[in-house]
Amino acid sequence: MMPQTRRQARRILGLFETSHLWTITTMAACALVAWAAAVWPEHEGLTDGGRWALFILVLSAGLWVTEAIPAVAVSLLAIGLEIAILGRPGGVFATGPKDWEMFIEPWGSSLIWLFFGGFCLAAAAEKTGLDRWLALRAVGFFGDKPAMLLVGVMSITAVLSMFMSNTATATLMVAVFGPLIVSRPVDDRFVKALLLAIAFGANVGGMGTVIGTPPNAIAAGVLSEAVGSGAMPPEHGVDFAQWMILAVPPAALILVLSWGYLTAAYLGGAAFKPVENLSFGGGKPPVVPPLRQVIVVGTFVATIGMWITSPWHGIPTTVVSFIPICVLTSTGVLLGDDLRTLSWDILLMIAGGLSLGVAIAETGLADWLVAQLPLEGLSPMAMVLGFGFLTVVLSNLMSNTATANIVLPLALAATTSIDGRLVVPIALCASLAMCLAISTPPNAIVYGAKRLTARDLLLAGLLTGLVGPPVAAFWCQFALRWV
Repeated sequence: MMPQTRRQARRILGLFETSHLWTITTMAACALVAWAAAVWPEHEGLTDGGRWALFILVLSAGLWVTEAIPAVAVSLLAIGLEIAILGRPGGVFATGPKDWEMFIEPWGSSLIWLFFGGFCLAAAAEKTGLDRWLALRAVGFFGDKPAMLLVGVMSITAVLSMFMSNTATATLMVAVFGPLIVSRPVDDRFVKALLLAIAFGANVGGMGTVIGTPPNAIAAGVLSEAVGSGAMPPEHGVDFAQWMILAVPPAALILVLSWGYLTAAYLGGAAFKPVENLSFGGGKPPVVPPLRQVIVVGTFVATIGMWITSPWHGIPTTVVSFIPICVLTSTGVLLGDDLRTLSWDILLMIAGGLSLGVAIAETGLADWLVAQLPLEGLSPMAMVLGFGFLTVVLSNLMSNTATANIVLPLALAATTSIDGRLVVPIALCASLAMCLAISTPPNAIVYGAKRLTARDLLLAGLLTGLVGPPVAAFWCQFALRWV
Protein backbone atom coordinates (compact mmCIF):
# COMPACT_ATOMS: atom_id res chain seq x y z
CA MET A 1 0.00 0.00 0.00
CA MET A 2 2.85 2.38 0.81
CA PRO A 3 4.26 2.71 -2.76
CA GLN A 4 0.75 3.22 -4.13
CA THR A 5 0.06 5.88 -1.50
CA ARG A 6 3.27 7.67 -2.41
CA ARG A 7 2.35 7.60 -6.07
CA GLN A 8 -1.05 9.05 -5.26
CA ALA A 9 0.55 11.76 -3.11
CA ARG A 10 2.99 12.66 -5.89
CA ARG A 11 0.13 12.76 -8.35
CA ILE A 12 -1.85 15.11 -6.10
CA LEU A 13 1.19 17.31 -5.46
CA GLY A 14 1.79 17.42 -9.19
CA LEU A 15 -1.44 19.36 -9.55
CA PHE A 16 0.21 22.24 -7.74
CA GLU A 17 3.28 22.53 -9.95
CA THR A 18 3.65 25.91 -11.63
CA SER A 19 2.39 24.79 -15.05
CA HIS A 20 -0.59 22.94 -13.61
CA LEU A 21 -1.41 25.80 -11.26
CA TRP A 22 -1.36 28.25 -14.17
CA THR A 23 -3.66 25.98 -16.18
CA ILE A 24 -6.14 25.57 -13.33
CA THR A 25 -6.10 29.30 -12.54
CA THR A 26 -6.57 30.26 -16.18
CA MET A 27 -9.42 27.80 -16.68
CA ALA A 28 -11.13 29.08 -13.54
CA ALA A 29 -10.71 32.68 -14.68
CA CYS A 30 -12.11 31.88 -18.14
CA ALA A 31 -15.08 30.07 -16.58
CA LEU A 32 -15.75 33.03 -14.26
CA VAL A 33 -15.62 35.53 -17.12
CA ALA A 34 -17.86 33.30 -19.25
CA TRP A 35 -20.37 32.93 -16.43
CA ALA A 36 -20.39 36.68 -15.81
CA ALA A 37 -20.88 37.42 -19.53
CA ALA A 38 -23.76 34.96 -19.81
CA VAL A 39 -25.59 35.39 -16.50
CA TRP A 40 -24.75 38.76 -14.96
CA PRO A 41 -26.31 41.18 -17.53
CA GLU A 42 -30.01 41.07 -18.32
CA HIS A 43 -29.52 40.23 -22.03
CA GLU A 44 -33.06 41.17 -23.01
CA GLY A 45 -34.49 38.86 -25.65
CA LEU A 46 -32.00 36.03 -25.05
CA THR A 47 -33.42 32.69 -23.90
CA ASP A 48 -31.93 30.58 -21.11
CA GLY A 49 -30.55 28.22 -23.75
CA GLY A 50 -28.95 31.17 -25.49
CA ARG A 51 -27.37 32.33 -22.23
CA TRP A 52 -25.74 28.96 -21.66
CA ALA A 53 -24.64 28.81 -25.29
CA LEU A 54 -23.02 32.22 -24.70
CA PHE A 55 -21.29 30.78 -21.63
CA ILE A 56 -19.88 27.91 -23.69
CA LEU A 57 -18.82 30.28 -26.49
CA VAL A 58 -17.01 32.74 -24.20
CA LEU A 59 -15.38 29.92 -22.22
CA SER A 60 -14.17 28.24 -25.42
CA ALA A 61 -12.85 31.52 -26.81
CA GLY A 62 -10.99 32.25 -23.58
CA LEU A 63 -9.38 28.82 -23.47
CA TRP A 64 -8.43 29.03 -27.16
CA VAL A 65 -6.82 32.44 -26.71
CA THR A 66 -4.94 31.58 -23.51
CA GLU A 67 -4.03 28.05 -24.67
CA ALA A 68 -4.54 26.88 -21.09
CA ILE A 69 -5.36 23.47 -22.54
CA PRO A 70 -4.77 22.11 -26.06
CA ALA A 71 -7.07 23.48 -28.75
CA VAL A 72 -8.51 20.04 -29.51
CA ALA A 73 -9.36 19.63 -25.81
CA VAL A 74 -11.30 22.90 -25.94
CA SER A 75 -13.34 21.58 -28.87
CA LEU A 76 -14.15 18.36 -27.02
CA LEU A 77 -15.00 20.31 -23.86
CA ALA A 78 -17.41 22.47 -25.85
CA ILE A 79 -19.20 19.37 -27.17
CA GLY A 80 -19.36 17.88 -23.68
CA LEU A 81 -20.80 21.05 -22.16
CA GLU A 82 -23.37 21.35 -24.95
CA ILE A 83 -24.55 17.80 -24.30
CA ALA A 84 -24.58 18.21 -20.51
CA ILE A 85 -26.18 21.66 -20.35
CA LEU A 86 -28.15 22.16 -23.56
CA GLY A 87 -28.89 18.52 -24.39
CA ARG A 88 -30.56 17.57 -21.10
CA PRO A 89 -34.30 16.97 -21.72
CA GLY A 90 -36.46 19.38 -19.79
CA GLY A 91 -33.51 21.68 -19.11
CA VAL A 92 -32.68 25.05 -20.60
CA PHE A 93 -32.95 23.99 -24.26
CA ALA A 94 -33.63 20.35 -25.17
CA THR A 95 -37.16 18.99 -25.10
CA GLY A 96 -36.79 15.45 -26.45
CA PRO A 97 -34.61 12.55 -25.24
CA LYS A 98 -32.51 12.60 -28.42
CA ASP A 99 -32.02 16.33 -28.86
CA TRP A 100 -28.46 16.02 -27.52
CA GLU A 101 -27.52 14.11 -30.67
CA MET A 102 -27.51 17.33 -32.70
CA PHE A 103 -24.25 18.26 -30.96
CA ILE A 104 -22.40 15.10 -32.02
CA GLU A 105 -23.85 14.80 -35.52
CA PRO A 106 -21.07 17.05 -36.96
CA TRP A 107 -18.54 14.28 -36.22
CA GLY A 108 -20.25 12.15 -38.85
CA SER A 109 -20.95 15.00 -41.25
CA SER A 110 -20.03 14.87 -44.91
CA LEU A 111 -17.41 17.53 -44.29
CA ILE A 112 -15.43 15.32 -41.90
CA TRP A 113 -15.34 12.55 -44.51
CA LEU A 114 -14.26 15.04 -47.17
CA PHE A 115 -11.34 16.13 -45.00
CA PHE A 116 -10.53 12.51 -44.12
CA GLY A 117 -10.25 11.69 -47.81
CA GLY A 118 -7.87 14.62 -48.24
CA PHE A 119 -5.77 13.38 -45.32
CA CYS A 120 -5.53 9.94 -46.94
CA LEU A 121 -4.31 11.48 -50.19
CA ALA A 122 -1.70 13.57 -48.37
CA ALA A 123 -0.49 10.59 -46.32
CA ALA A 124 -0.12 8.46 -49.45
CA ALA A 125 1.81 11.22 -51.25
CA GLU A 126 4.19 11.55 -48.32
CA LYS A 127 4.64 7.79 -47.86
CA THR A 128 5.47 7.16 -51.52
CA GLY A 129 7.61 10.29 -51.94
CA LEU A 130 5.25 11.79 -54.53
CA ASP A 131 5.21 15.12 -52.69
CA ARG A 132 9.04 15.36 -52.59
CA TRP A 133 9.38 14.33 -56.23
CA LEU A 134 6.84 16.94 -57.33
CA ALA A 135 8.47 19.67 -55.24
CA LEU A 136 11.99 18.98 -56.55
CA ARG A 137 10.90 18.75 -60.20
CA ALA A 138 8.77 21.87 -60.04
CA VAL A 139 11.35 24.02 -58.25
CA GLY A 140 14.13 22.89 -60.58
CA PHE A 141 12.03 23.99 -63.55
CA PHE A 142 12.32 27.68 -62.53
CA GLY A 143 16.09 27.96 -62.95
CA ASP A 144 18.70 29.54 -60.71
CA LYS A 145 17.68 33.22 -60.58
CA PRO A 146 16.41 34.31 -57.12
CA ALA A 147 13.24 36.04 -58.33
CA MET A 148 12.22 33.06 -60.47
CA LEU A 149 13.08 30.63 -57.69
CA LEU A 150 10.69 32.53 -55.44
CA VAL A 151 7.99 32.12 -58.10
CA GLY A 152 8.65 28.38 -58.13
CA VAL A 153 8.76 28.04 -54.36
CA MET A 154 5.54 29.98 -53.82
CA SER A 155 3.73 28.20 -56.66
CA ILE A 156 4.57 24.63 -55.70
CA THR A 157 4.08 25.32 -51.98
CA ALA A 158 0.67 26.84 -52.68
CA VAL A 159 -0.43 23.95 -54.91
CA LEU A 160 0.70 21.33 -52.39
CA SER A 161 -0.96 23.28 -49.58
CA MET A 162 -4.28 23.13 -51.40
CA PHE A 163 -4.37 19.35 -50.94
CA MET A 164 -1.97 18.67 -48.04
CA SER A 165 -1.75 20.17 -44.58
CA ASN A 166 -0.04 23.55 -44.46
CA THR A 167 2.28 22.22 -41.77
CA ALA A 168 3.42 19.21 -43.81
CA THR A 169 3.91 21.36 -46.90
CA ALA A 170 6.05 23.93 -45.08
CA THR A 171 8.11 21.17 -43.45
CA LEU A 172 8.70 19.52 -46.82
CA MET A 173 9.80 22.72 -48.55
CA VAL A 174 12.17 23.73 -45.74
CA ALA A 175 13.72 20.26 -45.99
CA VAL A 176 14.07 20.57 -49.78
CA PHE A 177 15.97 23.85 -49.39
CA GLY A 178 17.86 22.78 -46.27
CA PRO A 179 21.29 22.46 -47.97
CA LEU A 180 20.91 25.88 -49.59
CA ILE A 181 19.84 27.51 -46.31
CA VAL A 182 22.75 26.16 -44.23
CA SER A 183 25.32 26.93 -46.93
CA ARG A 184 24.66 30.67 -46.92
CA PRO A 185 25.38 33.38 -44.31
CA VAL A 186 22.96 33.79 -41.41
CA ASP A 187 21.88 37.25 -42.59
CA ASP A 188 21.56 36.28 -46.28
CA ARG A 189 18.56 38.17 -47.67
CA PHE A 190 17.80 35.61 -50.36
CA VAL A 191 17.39 32.93 -47.68
CA LYS A 192 15.06 35.25 -45.77
CA ALA A 193 12.99 35.78 -48.90
CA LEU A 194 12.98 32.04 -49.58
CA LEU A 195 11.68 31.18 -46.11
CA LEU A 196 9.02 33.88 -46.26
CA ALA A 197 7.99 32.59 -49.70
CA ILE A 198 7.42 29.16 -48.16
CA ALA A 199 5.29 30.69 -45.40
CA PHE A 200 3.30 32.79 -47.91
CA GLY A 201 2.73 29.76 -50.14
CA ALA A 202 1.69 27.43 -47.32
CA ASN A 203 -0.65 29.89 -45.61
CA VAL A 204 -2.23 31.59 -48.62
CA GLY A 205 -2.22 28.47 -50.80
CA GLY A 206 -4.44 26.71 -48.28
CA MET A 207 -7.21 29.15 -49.19
CA GLY A 208 -7.65 27.48 -52.57
CA THR A 209 -9.73 24.38 -51.73
CA VAL A 210 -12.28 23.28 -49.16
CA ILE A 211 -9.76 20.78 -47.75
CA GLY A 212 -6.85 23.22 -47.86
CA THR A 213 -7.21 24.40 -44.27
CA PRO A 214 -9.74 23.87 -41.43
CA PRO A 215 -11.37 27.36 -41.62
CA ASN A 216 -12.40 26.57 -45.20
CA ALA A 217 -14.03 23.36 -44.03
CA ILE A 218 -15.79 25.14 -41.18
CA ALA A 219 -17.21 27.73 -43.60
CA ALA A 220 -18.44 25.00 -45.94
CA GLY A 221 -19.88 23.20 -42.92
CA VAL A 222 -21.88 26.13 -41.57
CA LEU A 223 -23.21 26.78 -45.08
CA SER A 224 -24.21 23.14 -45.42
CA GLU A 225 -25.94 23.21 -42.02
CA ALA A 226 -27.82 26.38 -42.99
CA VAL A 227 -28.97 24.88 -46.29
CA GLY A 228 -29.97 21.64 -44.58
CA SER A 229 -32.02 23.46 -41.95
CA GLY A 230 -33.81 25.55 -44.58
CA ALA A 231 -32.27 28.83 -43.37
CA MET A 232 -30.73 29.33 -46.82
CA PRO A 233 -31.77 28.22 -50.32
CA PRO A 234 -29.90 25.19 -51.74
CA GLU A 235 -28.16 27.30 -54.38
CA HIS A 236 -26.30 29.13 -51.60
CA GLY A 237 -24.27 26.06 -50.73
CA VAL A 238 -20.68 25.86 -51.98
CA ASP A 239 -19.20 22.74 -53.59
CA PHE A 240 -15.53 21.96 -54.26
CA ALA A 241 -15.37 23.63 -57.68
CA GLN A 242 -17.31 26.71 -56.58
CA TRP A 243 -14.96 27.16 -53.64
CA MET A 244 -11.97 27.12 -56.00
CA ILE A 245 -13.63 29.75 -58.20
CA LEU A 246 -14.15 31.98 -55.17
CA ALA A 247 -10.78 31.33 -53.52
CA VAL A 248 -8.04 30.60 -56.06
CA PRO A 249 -8.05 34.01 -57.84
CA PRO A 250 -7.69 36.10 -54.64
CA ALA A 251 -5.09 33.66 -53.31
CA ALA A 252 -3.14 33.95 -56.56
CA LEU A 253 -3.28 37.76 -56.51
CA ILE A 254 -2.13 37.89 -52.88
CA LEU A 255 0.78 35.59 -53.76
CA VAL A 256 1.75 37.80 -56.71
CA LEU A 257 1.73 40.88 -54.48
CA SER A 258 3.73 38.97 -51.87
CA TRP A 259 6.27 37.96 -54.51
CA GLY A 260 6.61 41.61 -55.53
CA TYR A 261 7.18 42.60 -51.92
CA LEU A 262 9.83 39.91 -51.35
CA THR A 263 11.61 40.75 -54.60
CA ALA A 264 11.74 44.48 -53.86
CA ALA A 265 12.44 44.28 -50.13
CA TYR A 266 14.93 41.40 -50.02
CA LEU A 267 16.46 40.82 -53.45
CA GLY A 268 16.84 44.26 -54.99
CA GLY A 269 19.38 44.31 -57.80
CA ALA A 270 20.28 40.65 -57.27
CA ALA A 271 16.78 39.46 -58.19
CA PHE A 272 17.82 38.13 -61.61
CA LYS A 273 21.45 37.21 -60.98
CA PRO A 274 22.10 33.43 -60.81
CA VAL A 275 22.41 31.89 -57.35
CA GLU A 276 25.81 30.28 -56.76
CA ASN A 277 26.13 26.74 -55.36
CA LEU A 278 22.42 26.03 -55.73
CA SER A 279 21.56 22.67 -54.14
CA PHE A 280 18.42 20.94 -52.93
CA GLY A 281 17.79 18.32 -50.27
CA GLY A 282 14.80 16.64 -48.73
CA GLY A 283 16.37 13.36 -47.73
CA LYS A 284 16.41 10.03 -49.51
CA PRO A 285 13.16 9.07 -51.21
CA PRO A 286 11.35 6.13 -49.61
CA VAL A 287 11.70 2.72 -51.25
CA VAL A 288 8.22 2.01 -52.59
CA PRO A 289 7.12 -0.56 -55.19
CA PRO A 290 6.43 1.16 -58.54
CA LEU A 291 2.89 -0.25 -58.63
CA ARG A 292 1.99 1.61 -55.44
CA GLN A 293 3.36 4.84 -56.86
CA VAL A 294 1.18 4.35 -59.93
CA ILE A 295 -1.82 3.68 -57.68
CA VAL A 296 -1.21 6.89 -55.73
CA VAL A 297 -0.77 9.02 -58.87
CA GLY A 298 -3.88 7.52 -60.45
CA THR A 299 -5.90 8.04 -57.29
CA PHE A 300 -4.69 11.63 -57.02
CA VAL A 301 -5.64 12.45 -60.60
CA ALA A 302 -9.03 10.72 -60.39
CA THR A 303 -10.00 12.24 -57.05
CA ILE A 304 -8.95 15.81 -57.76
CA GLY A 305 -10.41 15.63 -61.26
CA MET A 306 -13.77 14.45 -59.92
CA TRP A 307 -13.73 17.03 -57.13
CA ILE A 308 -13.21 19.84 -59.61
CA THR A 309 -15.78 18.55 -62.11
CA SER A 310 -18.45 17.77 -59.49
CA PRO A 311 -20.94 20.34 -60.91
CA TRP A 312 -20.91 18.50 -64.26
CA HIS A 313 -21.11 14.85 -63.23
CA GLY A 314 -23.30 15.48 -60.16
CA ILE A 315 -21.44 13.16 -57.76
CA PRO A 316 -21.09 14.90 -54.36
CA THR A 317 -17.53 15.76 -53.37
CA THR A 318 -17.84 13.74 -50.17
CA VAL A 319 -18.76 10.64 -52.16
CA VAL A 320 -15.69 11.22 -54.33
CA SER A 321 -13.60 11.33 -51.14
CA PHE A 322 -14.26 7.63 -50.66
CA ILE A 323 -12.15 6.90 -53.75
CA PRO A 324 -8.85 7.58 -51.95
CA ILE A 325 -10.19 6.20 -48.68
CA CYS A 326 -11.13 2.86 -50.23
CA VAL A 327 -8.46 2.51 -52.92
CA LEU A 328 -5.47 3.48 -50.79
CA THR A 329 -6.45 1.25 -47.87
CA SER A 330 -7.58 -1.79 -49.86
CA THR A 331 -4.41 -1.82 -51.99
CA GLY A 332 -2.14 -1.63 -48.95
CA VAL A 333 -0.72 1.80 -49.75
CA LEU A 334 -2.04 2.97 -46.38
CA LEU A 335 -1.95 0.56 -43.45
CA GLY A 336 -3.38 0.77 -39.96
CA ASP A 337 -0.25 2.49 -38.65
CA ASP A 338 -0.55 5.13 -41.38
CA LEU A 339 -4.17 5.84 -40.48
CA ARG A 340 -3.27 6.20 -36.82
CA THR A 341 -0.84 9.01 -37.69
CA LEU A 342 -3.43 11.11 -39.52
CA SER A 343 -4.35 14.49 -38.03
CA TRP A 344 -7.29 13.29 -35.97
CA ASP A 345 -6.96 16.35 -33.75
CA ILE A 346 -7.79 18.54 -36.74
CA LEU A 347 -10.91 16.49 -37.49
CA LEU A 348 -12.00 16.74 -33.86
CA MET A 349 -11.41 20.50 -33.86
CA ILE A 350 -13.54 20.87 -36.99
CA ALA A 351 -16.29 18.73 -35.43
CA GLY A 352 -16.12 20.76 -32.23
CA GLY A 353 -16.36 24.00 -34.16
CA LEU A 354 -19.33 22.79 -36.16
CA SER A 355 -21.00 21.59 -32.96
CA LEU A 356 -20.43 25.01 -31.38
CA GLY A 357 -22.00 26.55 -34.46
CA VAL A 358 -25.06 24.33 -34.04
CA ALA A 359 -25.45 25.46 -30.43
CA ILE A 360 -25.04 29.13 -31.35
CA ALA A 361 -27.59 28.89 -34.17
CA GLU A 362 -30.20 26.60 -32.61
CA THR A 363 -30.45 28.48 -29.31
CA GLY A 364 -30.94 31.80 -31.07
CA LEU A 365 -27.64 33.16 -29.76
CA ALA A 366 -26.30 33.95 -33.25
CA ASP A 367 -29.29 36.11 -34.16
CA TRP A 368 -29.18 37.84 -30.77
CA LEU A 369 -25.46 38.63 -31.04
CA VAL A 370 -25.84 39.94 -34.58
CA ALA A 371 -28.69 42.17 -33.38
CA GLN A 372 -26.28 43.73 -30.87
CA LEU A 373 -23.76 44.63 -33.58
CA PRO A 374 -23.95 48.08 -35.24
CA LEU A 375 -24.64 46.61 -38.68
CA GLU A 376 -27.67 48.69 -39.62
CA GLY A 377 -27.02 50.69 -42.76
CA LEU A 378 -23.79 48.87 -43.57
CA SER A 379 -23.33 47.62 -47.12
CA PRO A 380 -22.56 43.91 -47.64
CA MET A 381 -19.00 44.87 -48.59
CA ALA A 382 -18.46 46.87 -45.39
CA MET A 383 -19.89 44.00 -43.36
CA VAL A 384 -17.59 41.44 -44.98
CA LEU A 385 -14.56 43.70 -44.58
CA GLY A 386 -15.36 44.26 -40.91
CA PHE A 387 -15.63 40.54 -40.19
CA GLY A 388 -12.60 39.90 -42.42
CA PHE A 389 -10.27 42.25 -40.57
CA LEU A 390 -11.56 40.91 -37.24
CA THR A 391 -10.72 37.40 -38.43
CA VAL A 392 -7.18 38.44 -39.42
CA VAL A 393 -6.52 40.03 -36.02
CA LEU A 394 -7.86 37.05 -34.07
CA SER A 395 -6.03 34.54 -36.29
CA ASN A 396 -2.74 36.23 -35.45
CA LEU A 397 -3.42 35.77 -31.74
CA MET A 398 -5.05 32.32 -31.68
CA SER A 399 -5.41 29.33 -34.00
CA ASN A 400 -7.19 30.09 -37.26
CA THR A 401 -9.45 27.08 -36.63
CA ALA A 402 -10.55 28.52 -33.29
CA THR A 403 -11.09 31.92 -34.91
CA ALA A 404 -13.26 30.39 -37.62
CA ASN A 405 -15.26 28.48 -35.00
CA ILE A 406 -16.09 31.75 -33.24
CA VAL A 407 -16.50 34.24 -36.09
CA LEU A 408 -18.10 32.27 -38.93
CA PRO A 409 -21.42 31.33 -37.23
CA LEU A 410 -21.92 35.00 -36.35
CA ALA A 411 -20.93 36.14 -39.84
CA LEU A 412 -23.38 33.66 -41.36
CA ALA A 413 -26.21 34.97 -39.19
CA ALA A 414 -25.35 38.52 -40.28
CA THR A 415 -25.20 37.72 -44.01
CA THR A 416 -27.90 35.06 -44.44
CA SER A 417 -30.52 37.62 -45.51
CA ILE A 418 -28.13 38.85 -48.23
CA ASP A 419 -26.13 35.82 -49.36
CA GLY A 420 -24.69 33.37 -46.83
CA ARG A 421 -21.83 32.61 -49.19
CA LEU A 422 -20.28 35.91 -48.11
CA VAL A 423 -18.78 33.90 -45.24
CA VAL A 424 -16.33 32.46 -47.81
CA PRO A 425 -14.13 35.60 -48.05
CA ILE A 426 -14.31 35.91 -44.26
CA ALA A 427 -13.05 32.34 -43.91
CA LEU A 428 -10.25 33.07 -46.39
CA CYS A 429 -9.04 35.86 -44.10
CA ALA A 430 -8.22 33.24 -41.45
CA SER A 431 -5.33 32.12 -43.69
CA LEU A 432 -3.71 35.56 -43.74
CA ALA A 433 -2.17 35.44 -40.25
CA MET A 434 1.56 35.99 -40.65
CA CYS A 435 2.46 38.68 -38.10
CA LEU A 436 3.84 36.34 -35.44
CA ALA A 437 5.84 33.13 -35.39
CA ILE A 438 3.09 31.54 -33.28
CA SER A 439 0.26 32.61 -35.59
CA THR A 440 0.39 29.48 -37.79
CA PRO A 441 2.51 26.30 -37.94
CA PRO A 442 4.15 27.35 -41.26
CA ASN A 443 5.25 30.61 -39.60
CA ALA A 444 6.79 28.67 -36.73
CA ILE A 445 8.53 26.24 -39.10
CA VAL A 446 10.25 28.92 -41.20
CA TYR A 447 11.09 30.95 -38.10
CA GLY A 448 12.66 27.82 -36.63
CA ALA A 449 15.27 27.89 -39.40
CA LYS A 450 16.84 30.76 -37.39
CA ARG A 451 17.23 33.07 -40.37
CA LEU A 452 14.21 35.35 -39.85
CA THR A 453 13.60 38.07 -37.28
CA ALA A 454 10.29 38.96 -35.67
CA ARG A 455 10.32 42.12 -37.80
CA ASP A 456 10.51 40.05 -41.01
CA LEU A 457 7.33 38.19 -40.10
CA LEU A 458 5.57 41.31 -38.82
CA LEU A 459 6.07 43.21 -42.08
CA ALA A 460 4.97 40.20 -44.13
CA GLY A 461 1.91 39.81 -41.91
CA LEU A 462 0.97 43.46 -42.28
CA LEU A 463 1.03 43.02 -46.05
CA THR A 464 -1.31 40.02 -46.08
CA GLY A 465 -3.46 41.38 -43.27
CA LEU A 466 -4.09 44.75 -44.90
CA VAL A 467 -4.29 43.70 -48.55
CA GLY A 468 -5.88 40.26 -48.23
CA PRO A 469 -9.37 41.06 -46.86
CA PRO A 470 -10.23 43.66 -49.55
CA VAL A 471 -8.91 41.38 -52.31
CA ALA A 472 -10.94 38.41 -51.05
CA ALA A 473 -14.06 40.48 -50.41
CA PHE A 474 -14.13 42.29 -53.76
CA TRP A 475 -13.42 39.16 -55.79
CA CYS A 476 -16.01 37.03 -54.01
CA GLN A 477 -18.71 39.67 -54.32
CA PHE A 478 -17.92 39.91 -58.04
CA ALA A 479 -17.76 36.14 -58.61
CA LEU A 480 -20.95 35.34 -56.66
CA ARG A 481 -22.97 36.87 -59.49
CA TRP A 482 -22.09 33.89 -61.67
CA VAL A 483 -21.27 31.06 -59.25
